[in-house]
Formats: sequence, structure tokens, C-alpha cells
Amino acid sequence: MPAQRSIVICGGAFAGLALAVALRQGLGPDIPVVVADPALSQRPSRDPRATAIVAACRRLFETLGVWGQVAPTAQPITDMVVTDSKLEDATRPVFLTFTGNVEPGEPFAHMVENRYLIDALATRAEAEGVELRATAVSSFESRPDGVTVTLADGTVIDASLLVAADGARSKLRERAGIATHGWDYDQSGIVVTVGHERAHHGRAEEHFLPAGPFAILPLTGNRSSLVWTETRKDAARIIALNDEEFHAELEQRFGLHLGEIKALDKPRAFPLGYFVARSFIGERLALIGDAAHVIHPIAGQGLNMGLKDVAALAEVVVDAARLGMDLGQADVLERYQRWRRFDTMAMGVATNSLNFLFSNESTLLRTVRDIGLGLVDRAPPLKEMFIRQAAGLSGEVPRLLKGEAL
Repeated sequence: MPAQRSIVICGGAFAGLALAVALRQGLGPDIPVVVADPALSQRPSRDPRATAIVAACRRLFETLGVWGQVAPTAQPITDMVVTDSKLEDATRPVFLTFTGNVEPGEPFAHMVENRYLIDALATRAEAEGVELRATAVSSFESRPDGVTVTLADGTVIDASLLVAADGARSKLRERAGIATHGWDYDQSGIVVTVGHERAHHGRAEEHFLPAGPFAILPLTGNRSSLVWTETRKDAARIIALNDEEFHAELEQRFGLHLGEIKALDKPRAFPLGYFVARSFIGERLALIGDAAHVIHPIAGQGLNMGLKDVAALAEVVVDAARLGMDLGQADVLERYQRWRRFDTMAMGVATNSLNFLFSNESTLLRTVRDIGLGLVDRAPPLKEMFIRQAAGLSGEVPRLLKGEAL
């Protein structure tokens, strides 16, 4: 059996921390796991965003021992409605509804505020003996028998495997010479938290408007998180408005079905695009999360896709360790790539098609999609299939996403 060196993970957000905990639990204490990210110095986290965590990824967090810390602040999504209308329409007819659980007592998703989840993951990582380094990976050099990783503070680590979890603009992916393919949507997603007078009762709403989807996602209390898609130009205009003007734009889209509303934080806009790395692996290097792929938020699957990467890579590496294999060798990493790349490409095609289908002014397309939504709404087996797909429980599911320890 080859001597196993450290595993270094560049990136201390959801994917990097979750992978570190999963590897530490699966591999035991003999193989050091290091997470390097300057953002680790900012604790507690100040990330104001919120994320939909689907059932399979909630199972992963429960298995890793972090869900219990997050659960009191998580809001179950108990049902969802989909509407399709123009901005000026007086009413928004509901074409599709999703209700129920993927299993008895298990909602298909929860809304979680990012800061609580990141803090819970960092706390668990420390408890498991993961070394958290608040510094960047400055360089690395791969060779057949290992990879030498140099941190910005001068530390040099001899590792078996380096994992790039450093986001859409991954420096590690760039240094490895891994190209990406994709395109820009000329859209931005406006994110803001809204308080409202009446309770949402756990209902999520997705209004398809000509500029793109307007999603209302329930948080604890009388609050909701919005993901609001506009053209790049209109998004820049909207977030630059004063409070009164922004409220008018918000109310026109949100409506008054939950009573009076108020923005609780400053709206922020993020450019939207689609890209996938041409390879998810390099020599002793694996890409996960946004470093490997970025998709449109129309289906709310971006972060969950990254967590599927985590579950698959952790399982592949732990299985390899039990077989006495070198954890960073090519055939180990190739198994990870085969497992994840096809699913990622399929989800990218699906979200791109949905964005094209719903983000336009075409009366013909609107008629066709509304008929399609209505047919799905009247077909319970089809709806159940979509719910399981959205919950991350279809296809070849890694053990952690089933709630099984490695």
C-alpha cells in the first residue's frame, strides 16, 4: 500500500468544508486534510445570502453531523407554485403546484441562511481534526507520485491530492490549464431578503416573467429570500434605485398576497452564465462546485450540484483508500469524473433550455409552456418524478446523499 500524504482543499465555502469533513470521517485520522482559504479568517460568517438545500443534500449534512446545528434556523419548503405571466398582468394564474414530501416527514427542500451553514461546517471540520488555514494556495506542482502545494504564507505541503473548490474564477483550474466552455446569459440575478406582513406557511413561488424567473423562497419568520432575474442592464438600474423607487419595482413583481412588504437588506446583483470545465480532473487535481460548473439558478440546483460533487469525490477517495490505492492516481480521479460530468452536462442543458423557454416575450412559446405545465400538474406520477429529481434522489446517488456514512 502506498504511503498516503495529505489532501489539500483550496476553498473554504460549502463544498470545500463539506468535502473536508466527509473525507476526515471516511478516512480516519491518519491522512491529514487541509483546507486553505483566506475567507476562513472571517468567522462568524457574514454571508447574507440564503440557499435552497434539497433533501439529498440535507441527508449529507445530517450524516456529516452538521444538520442538527443548522436545523433550528432552516425553513422547510412544504409546497411550491409556478405561475407564468407578463409583468403588467393583473392576475397570475397558477399552472403547476408541488406539495408533499419525498419521504414521510421529509420535505423536498429547506431554505438555509448561508452564514449558519458555513459556520456549522467550519465548527464540525475543526472538531474532526481538519486543519483550517486562513491563507491561499499560491502554487502547486504535480508529479507522478504526488503534488507539492505551496500556500501564500510560505507553508509547503506534500500531498496525494489537491482539490479545487475555489469558485467560478478558480485560480487552480486556470493554473492547471483546464479550459471551460459556456456562455453569458446577459442576465443578472438580484438577491434580496424581504419581510412581509403575513406568514408564507413554507410556500415557495416561482413567477415566470418575460425577463426571467422571480423566485420567492421562504425563510424562518415572516421573511422570504428573492432570486430575481433581469437583463444585465435592467438589474444594474434596479439596484441603483433609491429605497422608495426600489420598493415600487419590488411590489410590482412580488404583489401584496403576503401583505405589506419591505426589503430587509441591500439588493445585490450577480451576473448569470453557464460554463462547464472541459475536464473535472487534472494530474492529482479534482475540481468541485463552481470551479467545475456554473449553471442558471432557474432550477435552484447550483449549490446542490456542488454538494453532489462532494459526495461522489468523497466516496471515490474513501473506497480507493480501503483498496490500498493511491488517492490521487488517475484511475481514482477518472471514476469521479465519469460519475459527475454527464449529470452536470445534463443539468446544464436542462437549465439552459428552461431559461430560453421562459425568459422571453413570445406568445407562442408562452402558450406551449403553459399547456405543458398544465399537463404535468394533472399527472401525479410525472410530478413525483420531478420532485425526486429536484430533491437529488434520482439516478446513481452517492451514499452520503442517501444518508449513509462512508
